Amino acid sequence: MKPRTEISMQLYNLMMERGYPENLCDLVTRNLNTDYTATRMIGYLSHYSDLPDVEVVDEMLAILSDRNELIKKKESEQAQTRISEIYRFGLDIK
Repeated sequence: MKPRTEISMQLYNLMMERGYPENLCDLVTRNLNTDYTATRMIGYLSHYSDLPDVEVVDEMLAILSDRNELIKKKESEQAQTRISEIYRFGLDIK
């Protein structure tokens, strides 16, 4: 796993301030370790004052699922671009 970003650490501190267990804060921020995913969780938490742990974990999983779908979409777009180049220019392109 990659190291936590500054925003991911902000998420960790926010969760600790709200009284979530340290192991949950650690789990969430180790998985939401990009600015994009951590910012989404901070946004989610900002709408609620007291969420059960299970709701936080559920949202973490939803954010990760969305991120994975976005990655798949970008990979598919890149592959389609490459296929289009091959159709236009043949296999000799770099």
